[in-house]
Amino acid sequence: MKYLSMLAVALSLVSSSTLAGEMFGTISEGGKPVSEGVKVVVAAGEKTYSAETDKFGSYRLFVKEKGKCMLKVYYKDQTPSFQVASFEKSTRYDFVLNLKDGKYTLGRK
Repeated sequence: MKYLSMLAVALSLVSSSTLAGEMFGTISEGGKPVSEGVKVVVAAGEKTYSAETDKFGSYRLFVKEKGKCMLKVYYKDQTPSFQVASFEKSTRYDFVLNLKDGKYTLGRK
């Protein structure tokens, strides 16, 4: 019984720390999700965290640092970026890629 109690405490600590700093959302262009495999990178201080979109244009990554970060999307040989914030709890950021004069910008949906 003591073993089970300790295991439950350990699992709750691991699962709560895993959710800390989670960023997720979608990326679209022209009203449609971007294709699978678009690279998304968050720079937080000296560290970077990366993920790729799935077939629905969704991404999910975990950032250990809290505070201001820079999110970059690697799309069609360009890297538009947007300043985001990492929090202790999960945060959703949905983005739209806008093309103007041959240059992509990243905006909030």
